[in-house]
Amino acid sequence: MWDAFTKKEILDQWWAPRPAISRTKFMDFKVGGRRFFAMVMPDGQERWMVQRYTSISPITNFKMTAAFADKDENVELLSSEWDFNFSEEDGITEVVIVIYNESLERMERMIELGFGEAMAVMYGNLDDLLAGQ
Repeated sequence: MWDAFTKKEILDQWWAPRPAISRTKFMDFKVGGRRFFAMVMPDGQERWMVQRYTSISPITNFKMTAAFADKDENVELLSSEWDFNFSEEDGITEVVIVIYNESLERMERMIELGFGEAMAVMYGNLDDLLAGQ
C-alpha cells in the first residue's frame, strides 16, 4: 500500500478521477522533494498540481503540501497540508489521511471543484488496481 502512494508509476495508474488520467512530469519522494503532475482529461485539457514532501517516516507516515499550479509549476491557489498514516494489522493495511487547508477560501474552492467526489472516484481506482494484482 505504501508504494501505491509513493511511487509515480503506481500513482499514475489511480491518482486522478476518471475519465482523467494522472501523468507525472517528475517526482522525487524525499523530504524537500516534490511531485509535479497533471490530471489530463480525454480532450487533452491539463490540471497541474505540485506536491511537496515535508516529512517521511518510511512505511508509516508521510506529509506533504499540495497546490494547483500552471504548466510551469507556478502555484495558483493556496496550498493544503496532507498527513498520510499507514498501519497494518492481521495483513490489512489502513490508510488515514488528514487534510488541513490554510484558509476557508481554499476549502470552499476545493468543495466547488468537487474534491470529495473526485477523491471517492480516485480511491475506487485504487481499489480496482489492487483487486487486479
